[in-house]
Amino acid sequence: MRKFLEAAGFLLLVQGIGGLVHEWTGWFGLWTVVHRPDALQGHEVFASIVLAVAGVAVLVASERVGQK
Repeated sequence: MRKFLEAAGFLLLVQGIGGLVHEWTGWFGLWTVVHRPDALQGHEVFASIVLAVAGVAVLVASERVGQK
């Protein structure tokens, strides 16, 4: 379970940071998912921040699971 949480947290964090970099510089357009759904149009920066924070939270939770 710990490895799954670490992988999921890492992916969320990378997607969040990649979305922010894409919004600010235009790079990483092929592999970020935040700018693709129509429901997020106009809210890409907020969604990227939420993904990055969620990724950090999942990574911290994976550390807690591993300590038991």
